[in-house]
Amino acid sequence: MSESENDNGMASFEENLEAANAAEDAAEKDVSEKLSELTGDIQRLQAEYSNYRKRVERDRSLARETAIADVLNAFLPVLDDFARANEHGELNGAFKSVSDSVDGIMKKYGLETFGAAGEDFDPSIHEAVTHQTSDANGEVVTVVTDVYQSGFRFAGRVLRPARVAVEDIVRSV
Repeated sequence: MSESENDNGMASFEENLEAANAAEDAAEKDVSEKLSELTGDIQRLQAEYSNYRKRVERDRSLARETAIADVLNAFLPVLDDFARANEHGELNGAFKSVSDSVDGIMKKYGLETFGAAGEDFDPSIHEAVTHQTSDANGEVVTVVTDVYQSGFRFAGRVLRPARVAVEDIVRSV
């Protein structure tokens, strides 16, 4: 073999080696891009699944609260009957025990009673049945003077406003 053939063979070998390296770099770049794309897809799917789980848990919690509120609402007339019987002294013995048990269960599930004489009137939780006004000068505030029917609240939501009598009074500063 002559020296020029040897140089041509060496040049051809180097060109082939460079072409092989370039092809290898391109393949590595393609694999790296595909890996990045698939990693991004997996991260998006993971985020979507996490958001789905949170949404399902929130919906489940809301459905539970709604179901409990519906049951508590159904018991409000029974609680009113117990309260009226107690006011008239007719709640004693076994009936008193039943009333106390029902009250305990209602409190266990988060039912709150509100509406008492002397509270400041709040139209978002009270329903004024009667209202007496005052002609006095000064800072006039409206307060609850009598409660006709207690109000009930569950999970921060008013199930039934308290039905009350209110009066404007002058509050000394």
